[in-house]
Amino acid sequence: MTLPAAFFARPITHRGLHDRSKGVIENSMSAFKAAIDAGYGIELDVQLSFDGQAMVFHDYDMARLTGKGGPIQTRTAETVRGMTLSDSDDTIFDLQAVLELVAGRVPLLIELKDQDGSMGPNIGPLERAVADALSTYQGDAAVMSFNPHSTKMMSELSPNRPRGLVTSAYKPSDWAPLSTKVCDHLREIPDYEWSTASFISHEAPDLTRPRVAELKSQGAQILCWTIKSQAQADEALKFAQNITFEGFIPA
Repeated sequence: MTLPAAFFARPITHRGLHDRSKGVIENSMSAFKAAIDAGYGIELDVQLSFDGQAMVFHDYDMARLTGKGGPIQTRTAETVRGMTLSDSDDTIFDLQAVLELVAGRVPLLIELKDQDGSMGPNIGPLERAVADALSTYQGDAAVMSFNPHSTKMMSELSPNRPRGLVTSAYKPSDWAPLSTKVCDHLREIPDYEWSTASFISHEAPDLTRPRVAELKSQGAQILCWTIKSQAQADEALKFAQNITFEGFIPA
């Protein structure tokens, strides 16, 4: 399953079209509404609640975005839904609510956050929750993860949805507590074929990596993250087919 043309028609907003100075926080309904109004695709993150629901939230610890510390995985979906995002009037929502809001108007790029802790095979509940939410969704939606096991599992749970890998230079200093051994393994994207991915979303400063060019020459679709200026966009598009952006409006 390859990404539909809608994923390349316009740049993709990173966690929605957010602007904290205006009270529009990442991965919020306000950020998603702004992206829809502007006609941009949406990249969003999902984490697992204690009771196995896919919640739209990026961080493992909730302190940065809610002011209340502790892992999101230790809270029930009902509790998480009642939490307000800092500096805004928005609360956190589950994936199903976001799908109902978007309703096929723009493409969705859904990142499943690693639940294993080491990019390994101890996964399943989040993948099943995402697959259940997507099972009746009629719009363009693709799934991706840094964890190749997650991408592979989504091929079994949602075989008709495009799936990809989020990839990186994996500098160990940037990825603690992930081990150097795991970083060294993932850096050259060895699991692309095994995971049944059809695209990657690669760390933009590392787009010159030969493996990225090799995958592109073999038919892989190439997205990238996270572009924060027009100059970065112009450079990234020499290698990638689309960008994920925040903090500016691309030309």
